[in-house]
Amino acid sequence: MVTSLLGDQAVAQQRERTIRARVAELEELFGDPSDPANPVGYTALLEADRAAVPFAAGEALLDGFGITDEYIPRALGGRLDGMDTLVRVMRPVFRRDVGLAMGHGMTTFMAASDVWTAGNSRQRHWLAGLLRAGGKAAIAQHETAHSNDYVRSQVTARRSGDGYLISGGKPMVNDLERAGALVLFCRTDPAPGSRSHSVLLLEPGQLTDARAAVTARRTPVGLRGCRFAGVEFDDCPVPGSALLGPEGSGITTALRSFQISRTVIAATAVAALDTSLRTAVRFDRERSGGWQAGGRGDGGRTGAALTNAFVNLLLYDALAVVATRALHLLPAETSVYSAALKYLLPRVLTETMYDLSIVLGSGFYTREGTLGIFQKHVRDVPVLSLGHAGTVACQATVIPQMPRLARASWFVEDEAPAGLFRLRGDLPPLRTDRLSLACGRDSLSATMLAVSAGIDGTGPVESALRTLARQLVEEFRDVRARVLRLDAAGAAATAQPAKFALMDRYALLLAAASVLGLWDQGRYGPDPFLADPSWAAAALHRIARRLGTRVADLPAECETRIRHEVQLRFSTQISYDLYSTPIPG
Repeated sequence: MVTSLLGDQAVAQQRERTIRARVAELEELFGDPSDPANPVGYTALLEADRAAVPFAAGEALLDGFGITDEYIPRALGGRLDGMDTLVRVMRPVFRRDVGLAMGHGMTTFMAASDVWTAGNSRQRHWLAGLLRAGGKAAIAQHETAHSNDYVRSQVTARRSGDGYLISGGKPMVNDLERAGALVLFCRTDPAPGSRSHSVLLLEPGQLTDARAAVTARRTPVGLRGCRFAGVEFDDCPVPGSALLGPEGSGITTALRSFQISRTVIAATAVAALDTSLRTAVRFDRERSGGWQAGGRGDGGRTGAALTNAFVNLLLYDALAVVATRALHLLPAETSVYSAALKYLLPRVLTETMYDLSIVLGSGFYTREGTLGIFQKHVRDVPVLSLGHAGTVACQATVIPQMPRLARASWFVEDEAPAGLFRLRGDLPPLRTDRLSLACGRDSLSATMLAVSAGIDGTGPVESALRTLARQLVEEFRDVRARVLRLDAAGAAATAQPAKFALMDRYALLLAAASVLGLWDQGRYGPDPFLADPSWAAAALHRIARRLGTRVADLPAECETRIRHEVQLRFSTQISYDLYSTPIPG
């Protein structure tokens, strides 16, 4: 048993060294983004953004790094061994340019994840070969004509001989013009129901020109460097071998792949908030001498804004880490966690950017120089929360599950495994077949109950953490009671707004459970900041206030510790997320 444990630790340590080496290599290639002479720095990428063209220098860097190997499972010749690895490797890209990350990476990953999830061996190996050769993939799911409701697809595929004839159009497809593979979501059965849609894997270059046409490219307000175009089909013939998974399995495939893509994208978005916070800290220091000089950064409204933004980032990253690891450790429960994470993205973004706008003042509107990246992130990051996996889709995923969870899981389920909260712990292979659309279990919330009951220590910060944790347990108890009352009342229309409000509270409580679990495991880890109860207390305090809970002010030493960490990480060039990664510039 001891030998096995030591062997597992050795494997985990080797995996961690490999991940850190890949992240460090990519950070070094990107270099200091604030250096005007850096060909892949802010100056160059903002020029590309103004011109609404892909960031060519950044794309060349990622090609040289072999970024597409990160999207391909090891079994198919790539480097993808875990979704946590992919998130960590992609954060340096998101930290610089969300548009680059989406246009030259995550769109391909989103398409590929459908193929890894539902494709046969031939389709998987074909796509892996395409990507390894430098090709790209695009995915066409949502339709703006139906407010991104992908089950009201205007694209139809009807049987014709051994294949299909495709008709209809998709108006907004990222990277369509450059894609060597297209994952197309379409209706194959005119009858309503869960078996009405299917997924096709197409090679755009092999489509009949007279029957498939790319429509005009559109330039959005955010992600201006991404190449969005539409496609129109007119009885376009495709072979039956293009079918991805069984006919009629499209909705199931999409809902499973959403769990992966929405988790990974929402988790990598933390890096853009990291850059925004770093930009505000730099601005405050340059303008007023900052914390080290005893200037405005040492206290007052500006200092509070920076610490609030940091705490926001930490509590969001806590849920991001847990949701990402849950894909491997608790795949049946991930539908709730991934939806809660994606749901919180626009809220956390809005609040964080508001906090930081207090620091920047009129500099908030600057579109050039080092400050320009802040404005770019303000335009780019909200786009990540739109589309078929946006806020409404996340609410529609969680709300129907809440009555069953309240009856059979909350305050009954055993707590989540400790590995869910070990930042650098090893993970089993991802089993997409175990991703469930609804399983009726939530062990993450049980962790909040278990940890809150075991918080010891007599110091003011420990006492504050213990009180906050217990208050949130009572909030959770109230949520459960209200969900059960609404369920008993039936499907009255007047109950619908209350369900949305309860889902909002539940998402925040899942974030609180993640914070407590990570702090609890962090006490045994190497990072003294994660072992400190100050960050957990500050995060729970923030969550409790969002919930409308009456809470006491945090101890002064708690706020001092957080404020010191903000400045320390800036000075020592360490990322603001939970991984505390060394970064240049």
